[in-house]
Amino acid sequence: MPIQTEHDPRLKRALKTRHISMLALGGVIGAGLFVGSSAVIASTGPGAFITYAITGIIVALVMRMLGEMAAAHPAKGSFVDYARMAFGRSAGYMTGWLYWYFWVIVVGFEAVVGGQIINGWLPDLPVWVIALGLMVGMTLLNLMSVHSFGEAEYWFAGIKVAAIIVFLIVAGAYALHLWPNSTASFGNLTEHGGFLPHGVSSLFTGVVVVIFSMTGVEVATLAAAESEDPSRNIRKAVNTVMLRILVFFVLATFFIVVAQPWTEIKAGKSPFVATLEHIGIPGAGHMLTAVILVAVLSVLNAGLYTSSRLLYVLASNNEAPRWIAGVSSRGVPVRGVIASTLVGYGCVVIAALWPDTVFQFLINSSGTVFLFVYLVICLSQLKLRRRWVAEGNLKFAMWGHPWLPLLVTASIIAVLVSMAFDPGMQISLLQCLIAIAAIAASYALVRLSRSRQPDATLPARSAA
Repeated sequence: MPIQTEHDPRLKRALKTRHISMLALGGVIGAGLFVGSSAVIASTGPGAFITYAITGIIVALVMRMLGEMAAAHPAKGSFVDYARMAFGRSAGYMTGWLYWYFWVIVVGFEAVVGGQIINGWLPDLPVWVIALGLMVGMTLLNLMSVHSFGEAEYWFAGIKVAAIIVFLIVAGAYALHLWPNSTASFGNLTEHGGFLPHGVSSLFTGVVVVIFSMTGVEVATLAAAESEDPSRNIRKAVNTVMLRILVFFVLATFFIVVAQPWTEIKAGKSPFVATLEHIGIPGAGHMLTAVILVAVLSVLNAGLYTSSRLLYVLASNNEAPRWIAGVSSRGVPVRGVIASTLVGYGCVVIAALWPDTVFQFLINSSGTVFLFVYLVICLSQLKLRRRWVAEGNLKFAMWGHPWLPLLVTASIIAVLVSMAFDPGMQISLLQCLIAIAAIAASYALVRLSRSRQPDATLPARSAA
């Protein structure tokens, strides 16, 4: 069956430019920044903001490569379609199912995190009941229309961005002694064990942790296929990635380690909350907890959207059950939403029954998937660049081709190799490889099954 690369008329172009812009703007702001940054600071020291800068540059350059392909050939499957175009059906199948696996596990995980947050306010309600309730709410939102998804994400992202801006203003004023009774000191960067108390290598081992907290920005390239002007919206989103990361991640982390000794930051507790409490902002913990809940809901919303569209793309290319490609009159792949949601519900139940075994395996195995997806994006850009030039479609070129793309590719491979030698990361890498092997085996089975029956065409349109 031919690859579908143009806009599918069954999907509605109901997303506005402001939706895509805010989705890209807020896509990188999640619990990984608000809470996960504590682990990076604890393991790296005051130089943690350098780790964020290194990782941010890698992610921004990967997005630039993806932007080149998306601007040259807008496709509803984004990098899944480009992997298929560059390396064949098996690459598209593997990339699509790996990315879907990543997001459905994240959906279940975020629902549990949201349940834990609300349980802190309402201890009489079990975490799993709250988590299921959040899942139901986000499912209904995604079933309504793509516009309802975009509108919800617009406001979720707006709240997150506003919170970061307020933090930067307050923490920046404190760090620069523009705040009354400030005790901030640039000496905090070198005292208490030095700038890099755990050695220079800690800068790079931290990249493995940081890169996971930056996931989500690429969702804008998938959503752009359902927007008014996909090519322009993709270019606009990609162009601002590096600036957003430098401001949100690097500058925020810098202010945190200047405002107080890095040794006061405890892994697992939000350094944003710790900094605001150090400054003396009353109710900082409750305010940030509410923002983190919004970030969780945002990831839930985006995760259900992304996983359902990936299933739709895979089904459209005969790489998933064809009935999943059914679209409602509102242009929503309802069956894809429901199928992805069911896995999310399963994760919530597994988290309640086997939190330290099965659920932990799912989390560990899905995390490293993202590095493999980024690697596929890099390799696809390197392979397809000549095609865009030949077709005259190179509208948004990646800088320094081919040397800069090769450097980014080598950096991602180096991170994966470093995980193999890091005892704390080995289990995550191993379990991810098991997941990849399972998906590869499923492709072999699908191919064998299809070879024994005549190929059929995708039904034109089916109601959900």
